[in-house]
Amino acid sequence: MHTTRSTRRRGAAIVAIAAAAALTFSACSSSTTPTAAESGAAEGASYGDISVQYSWIKNEEFAGEFYAYDEGYYDEAGFGTVTGIAGPDTGVAKLLSGTVQVALSDAASIGAAVAEQDAPLKIIGATFQKNPFTIVSLADGANIATPEDLKGKKIGVQDSNASVFAALLAANDIDASELTIVPVDFDPTPLMNGEVDGFMAYLTNEAITVEMAGYPVTNLAYAENGVPYVAETFSVTDQYLAENKDLLKAFLIAEIKGWTHTFTDPIDEIVTKVTEHYNESAAAGDLTFGDLDPAKVKAGIEAQAKLISTEETEANGLFTISDELKDQTLASLKAAGWDLSADQLFDTTIIDEIYAENPDLVNYLP
Repeated sequence: MHTTRSTRRRGAAIVAIAAAAALTFSACSSSTTPTAAESGAAEGASYGDISVQYSWIKNEEFAGEFYAYDEGYYDEAGFGTVTGIAGPDTGVAKLLSGTVQVALSDAASIGAAVAEQDAPLKIIGATFQKNPFTIVSLADGANIATPEDLKGKKIGVQDSNASVFAALLAANDIDASELTIVPVDFDPTPLMNGEVDGFMAYLTNEAITVEMAGYPVTNLAYAENGVPYVAETFSVTDQYLAENKDLLKAFLIAEIKGWTHTFTDPIDEIVTKVTEHYNESAAAGDLTFGDLDPAKVKAGIEAQAKLISTEETEANGLFTISDELKDQTLASLKAAGWDLSADQLFDTTIIDEIYAENPDLVNYLP
C-alpha cells in the first residue's frame, strides 16, 4: 500500500503536518527551483533540480517515472536532476516544509491535511483514477464479496488505514461494532494463516501476493463499493503551484510521455525496467522488501493499468480528473469525516491546459 501505508501512526503524521506547516511559506519561497517568471515558459527553458516524493518503494507503481528518466523526457522538459525519493511516505510534511516540490500521494492523505490542518495543498492530477484499496479474503474462506459480508467478521486493518476503512463502513451504513477490527501490519500472512477473515490491502500488491501464494481470493474493492477516490496524485503546495505553473506543466508532460510507454511497450520490457530501478534503489540503501518477483511485477502492472486507464482518460488523457470524479472523491472523504469543496482540494487547470495545447498527448493507447 501507499499513502496510508506508512507504519507511523496517523496521529503522529498530523503532528508532523502541524509542525511543518509553520515552515511552508518561507521554505517554498526560498526554493532554488526557478519560477516561471525566472525561467520563462518558452521552449528551451531551464527549470533546475526538483525532488519528488514517491508514496511507496520503487516498484511498478512508478514505471512511468522510470521511463521519464530513461527516455530523457525530464531532460527534454528542461530539468537538471529530478530526484525520486522512495517511500513509504504520504509526502504531506515534506511538501509543507519545502523538502520536496511534488509528492505522489492520494486524496485521503492530502484531504486530511487540508481539512484538519488547513494545509495549503492541491492535487493537480492523478495517475490512479480508481483507488486500489480492497478487503481481500480467501475465496474458500470468508469470501467477502459484498459490504454486508463484513458483518460478524474479523478484518485486519493497519493503524494508518483506519480512517479509510471507517469510510468504507460509513459509506455502506455499517457500524464498527458489527465486526471485529484486528490491528495488523502490511504482511498478509495473518489472512493466509486464518487469523483474520479479511485483510485491508491493495489490488495491485498484497491481494496479488496472497493469490500467488496459492490462495484463490475474493476482493471487495473500495472504488466499487462506495469509496471511489483518486490516488497516486500529483500534489503540491498552493504557493509552489502559483509560482511554478510552467515548470509543473513541463513536469506533467514528461510524466504523460513516460506513462504512455507502460501502455505501448511490451510488458516484459516494462518488468525489466522496473526491476532495474528497484535494484538501483536497493543498492542505494532505500527501504526494500527483498528481490522483486517478475511474475508479481507483471501482475501488478496489469492490475494497475485498469486503475489508471478508464473511459474518461481515454477521452481526456492520463492524469485528468473529471468533475464527476472530483465529486465522488469528495463524497468518499466526507464519509471519512473530511468535508471539503472541490476548490479546496483540486486545481486541474494545468493538466487541462496541457491537453488543450497538446491534443496528441491524449492518445496514450496503442
